Amino acid sequence: MKTARLLTTLLLLMVALAACTTTGTGGGQMTGAGAQDEPVTFNWKSTDGGMSGTMTASLPDSVFQGRFFQITRQTRGEVLDPLWTHWRRGWYDWPYWGGPLPPPYPTTQFITYYSGKVVATLESQGNQRLRCRFHLVEPIRGMSGGGEGECQLSDGRVVRAVFPGK
Repeated sequence: MKTARLLTTLLLLMVALAACTTTGTGGGQMTGAGAQDEPVTFNWKSTDGGMSGTMTASLPDSVFQGRFFQITRQTRGEVLDPLWTHWRRGWYDWPYWGGPLPPPYPTTQFITYYSGKVVATLESQGNQRLRCRFHLVEPIRGMSGGGEGECQLSDGRVVRAVFPGK
């Protein structure tokens, strides 16, 4: 009797945990020097409703993996610290969302405002890096709500990406 109850409890717990995991896909095209409109496939997985998680970008010649985060009022500066690895802190050398480069500002100010934006840094086994920024269509739904944006490889090539909403 206790064994059956324990197994039932474990089964319900596993179902509940699986229900919290969301996944999705996206696609894009790589442009820039040496790129010939090459297709790129994105896959993401999240356990918090698409607010943060892991992402994979598959290019014709390599695969990049890493973490993504949606910038919200609850985001803390230390959570984003890994994103700046190998890049200038705050990505000041890459104008965010196509606008003019803003004046230097503290990271905490950058993450204070809810923006519906997602940032990610992905890395390949060959130590090449891919930094990404996406604008969500429905920020409250996280990546599940869909969005679009771009990524930049450390060699300067750019990937235009689209994530359809579910």
